[in-house]
Amino acid sequence: MLTIALDSEVMTTFDPRSLIYLFDMIGIVACSIPGTILAKHKNFDVFGCLLVSIVTAIGGGTVRDVILDRHPLFWMVDMSYLTLITVSSLVMQIFFHPNSRRVDKFLKLSDTIGLSAFTLIGIKVADSMGANVPVALLLGVITIIVGGIIRDMICNEIPLVLQQEIYISASLTGGILYFALHNLGVSAWIADISAMATIFTLRMLAIRYDWQFPTIEWKY
Repeated sequence: MLTIALDSEVMTTFDPRSLIYLFDMIGIVACSIPGTILAKHKNFDVFGCLLVSIVTAIGGGTVRDVILDRHPLFWMVDMSYLTLITVSSLVMQIFFHPNSRRVDKFLKLSDTIGLSAFTLIGIKVADSMGANVPVALLLGVITIIVGGIIRDMICNEIPLVLQQEIYISASLTGGILYFALHNLGVSAWIADISAMATIFTLRMLAIRYDWQFPTIEWKY
């Protein structure tokens, strides 16, 4: 029998920066996929699909960095972002048909992964720049919604975040959990994974059971 032992010192001193970069790359791919699928569904050409994919993947992070006066922009100094977006968009255009039965499920899954990853990235970037908790939560939300809003506007769709979806609320819940764990002294990478898992679970449960955020209405 093979036994794997984990050193407690490694568990507590694990450098989360490499993990965060991995989450960022995962989020980039996960957000570029819905952009490509929606654009292809609207019969955009190759470059149109690629443009929508790029806007979806880096739009929110760009606005966040502009607000924080964080220069140069992340995708201008690391070409891995644009390269990964281009490759993932072209793969989706070649191998996935927009009317396939599996596309809708895959679209929701990839969007949820992007939601989880980009919320965490946005919060951590804002926190590293000295933003207080409410502002960091707001910038986490901005990171996830701006690209999707621009995507939906280009494709002439009602933005998902403006509908009665458990979307922003899932993001805020995960963000609050992240700061709570951080204040309790929990290891950074454990707080990161816990926050992402919470966001992912809430969003997937909302999709599975059709949970919707209630409207506020005064009946008289």
